[in-house]
Amino acid sequence: MKKYFITGLLVLVPLFITVWVISGLVGMMDQSLFLLPETWRPKAQLGLEIPGMGAILTLLIIFVTGVIATNFFGKRMILVWEALLARVPVVKSIYASVKQVSDTLFSDSGNAFRQAVLVQFPRPGAWTIAFVTGKPGGDVANHLSGDYLSVYVPTTPNPTGGYFLMLPRADVVELDMSVDEALKYIISMGVVAPPTKRSAKHATPAA
Repeated sequence: MKKYFITGLLVLVPLFITVWVISGLVGMMDQSLFLLPETWRPKAQLGLEIPGMGAILTLLIIFVTGVIATNFFGKRMILVWEALLARVPVVKSIYASVKQVSDTLFSDSGNAFRQAVLVQFPRPGAWTIAFVTGKPGGDVANHLSGDYLSVYVPTTPNPTGGYFLMLPRADVVELDMSVDEALKYIISMGVVAPPTKRSAKHATPAA
């Protein structure tokens, strides 16, 4: 009986979690229906709520925005819009930071996560997977002596939250796994381990 119960869990748990995540995303995107006049909404037109209509509207808005932004006039409109935002003291800082991050994450040439690495965190002797995002810049680099790397330490099982660290290169161990493999490993809490690949670059970092 125990064997059947565990087998059932292995089949149903991933299915339920997948449905739960998709339902949450669809429910969040359905909020875009509030952008429409009340008389245009499905409930007013058909007399009932239709789950997913807001998600379709959201995807349509994203697609149309992309189409507009890729032509000459759309690019000019975006430049004017960004110039206006740049004149608002608080908004310009938030918008510029978010745009820089989104450009890095979503552009075809973006490489936000360049390499999966192993670092000691949150204390010496405790190891976790992190991702190299670059090197410290600005005035921060002037206060760091030596060769440092900027790394992002994601949380488990939700990698969208985490910690930004600047560590000496000597304390960072490069892993012979892709970023996708490392993300799967993190999200699964270590259950889905990538295949072992021994490489000469593996070495024990300095304490």
